[in-house]
Order: sequence, then C-alpha cells, then structure tokens
Amino acid sequence: MAEQVIVDATNHIAGRLCSYVAKILLKGDSVIILNAEKAMFSGDRYSTIRQWHEYLEIGSIVHPEHGPYHARRPDRIITRMIRGMVPKEKAKGVNAMKRLRVYIGVPKNYEGSKMKEFDDAKIRKPAAYYMSVRELSKSIGWNE
Repeated sequence: MAEQVIVDATNHIAGRLCSYVAKILLKGDSVIILNAEKAMFSGDRYSTIRQWHEYLEIGSIVHPEHGPYHARRPDRIITRMIRGMVPKEKAKGVNAMKRLRVYIGVPKNYEGSKMKEFDDAKIRKPAAYYMSVRELSKSIGWNE
C-alpha cells in the first residue's frame, strides 16, 4: 500500500530536500510538501539572484508567448526542482509527479498532522547564511 508522507520544508536546503522527495516519489509513495516558501538556498545571495535573472532571460526567439515559462512562485519552483530529479518522460516519472503536492504555508486540512523532516537536509549554520525561496521569489517577480 502506498504511504502518504507529509514533509515540512522549513529550514531545509531546497536541493537536498527535493532529492529525498524524488526518491520517495519513485518508490511509489505520495508526498505533500508544506511551507515551500521556507525552504532555503545556500550560497551567496546576490549571485543566486543573478543566476535566476539570467535563467529568466531564456525565452523563445520567435515570440515570448511560445515559452519556456519560468516559475516564480515558491511552490512551483520546488515542484520544478523535483521534476528535474525524476525521469519525467518515462511512465514512472509521470506517475511520480502526479503523487506530489506542494503548498505555500499549511492548508487547514493538514494542520496538526505529523510532519517528516530530513536531518541531512536541514541547514547547519544560522539562517542568515541562507536565502529562503520566498526571498528569491520576491526578487524575481512573485507578488504574494
């Protein structure tokens, strides 16, 4: 029987969190990520923002309406990171992504539920050394 894993992304390094979640999804379990905006990026704040701005400049040479479309919301950024870690073109990757739900904050139906945390993915330094996904999203154009 497939298990439902509820993960709290607060103070987790985003990439490490996503790799754990991708593994769980490929095993066949469903995953719900809460507080996606509180996940953290490590590294220099300004170079991270600059790299994202360079990524956002990639567009269609013919017309920007033709894509690619770049996520700016924290939940969509985390979803896209996980999508890059599963074989999205194969059936198992497509089914894995259908079992994933990512939320900003904690919806009412998940309040008080037991949340899993990954000790390897937690931040080790004070939070000032990291940049939250919310900060990044605001700097690249997300309006709450």
